[in-house]
Amino acid sequence: MVATNEAGRKRIVIHEDDVGMSHGANTAFVELSGLGTCSSGSVMVPCPWFPEAAEIAAADPSLDLGVHLTLTSEQTPYRWRPLTAPPRSAGLTDEFGYFWPDVPRARKAAPEAVEAEMRAQIETAQAAGFDITHLDAHMGTAQMPEFTAITRRLGQELGLPVLFVKSLEGYNPASYAGPLDTAPYDAEIAAAIAAGEPVFDIVCETPWDRTSDAETAYREIFAAVPQGLTFFSMHFNAPGDFEVINPEAAHIRTEEYALFRTGKIAEWIAEFDLELIGMRALRDALRG
Repeated sequence: MVATNEAGRKRIVIHEDDVGMSHGANTAFVELSGLGTCSSGSVMVPCPWFPEAAEIAAADPSLDLGVHLTLTSEQTPYRWRPLTAPPRSAGLTDEFGYFWPDVPRARKAAPEAVEAEMRAQIETAQAAGFDITHLDAHMGTAQMPEFTAITRRLGQELGLPVLFVKSLEGYNPASYAGPLDTAPYDAEIAAAIAAGEPVFDIVCETPWDRTSDAETAYREIFAAVPQGLTFFSMHFNAPGDFEVINPEAAHIRTEEYALFRTGKIAEWIAEFDLELIGMRALRDALRG
């Protein structure tokens, strides 16, 4: 049994999504993990910088890395394809064989094709030597109601915690996923809680549309952490390459990275009485 809300504790995972998407993401993950301001991350296996992420993981087994199950490819013109090369009839790819750039179209993919692809990504990470600590989902696609049961089952098979939040209401990927019948999702979450699997109370994502400076925006996020288990879905990127991938929005990632290199994070964790944990701790508790 994995307790997620013990005696009013406020536990947080500071997580880097998108490891493997770019060299800057890989660089940021290693540095911030070493500084203690990032407690886990997850790798996008189909992305071009996955091989470097695999080398990094092999060089330092202490790094807390899961698989960022990837079913979409949203950057333009920087794209990636499924590992399984599914036919167009499977609905997982566009006319050029790349993942769809958006969640609504990805949700229409055949579940068997989605499961085959997710298994291929996990198996590739295992073959590369990753000590996988958890599963989560790029743009939330693998968490959507059509695929919730598949994703949860994969976690159960491997003894891995899966990033699920108690309700899709207020979860950022649900805001761009299209109309949702949450009943299948809610049923899996109820079953997960009954089985003692960790389920997060809330997920706080990178404030993409912030209008204030980074320090002000992120301090507000830390100050608002409630009792229970909170997941910080961050997107750190060292400067140098994401400015080419997405010139208009790269500063959000690089300024986030710059802030988390400072002592502010440790100050806020102490000020707001937060307990920083990683996904490996949840995995070990689940297996124990």
